[in-house]
Amino acid sequence: QNNTFFADLFLPLKPKFLSFHIEEEKHPLRLIDHIRSRGTGPAIVLNPHTPISTIEHIIDEVDMVLLMSVNPGFGGQKFIPSVLEKARGLREMIERKNAKCMIEVDGGVTGLNVAQLDEAGVDIVVAGSYIFSSNSYEHSIRSLKLEF
Repeated sequence: QNNTFFADLFLPLKPKFLSFHIEEEKHPLRLIDHIRSRGTGPAIVLNPHTPISTIEHIIDEVDMVLLMSVNPGFGGQKFIPSVLEKARGLREMIERKNAKCMIEVDGGVTGLNVAQLDEAGVDIVVAGSYIFSSNSYEHSIRSLKLEF
């Protein structure tokens, strides 16, 4: 099956973004165009070991890049610290290319590393296990909010 088939399963739901793993797509521009033509923002996911250089040629074509900060598969894994430097590099690339692209990080996000992620230029964080395994959802969510 090609990834356009999988995208078409979700696009009728009208998501704001639809992401795909760059490691699994042979024709990313084709899929990006397909997603955008359906009124959804295309987003690319990079696994922890995938360098940001793999998307430099298409960074200005996507609305968001999701940096996985754990190896995909299951929740509750520990944050991989090298993703902070990866986020900094991605932010620099976005600015250098004048791209209109957000950075999202998913995996091992907690109240202890959210400020570092913000400093690295991350726009959106995903914190599942940190919230749902806590005794107080409200406290966990509050610890993720940064004061501006």
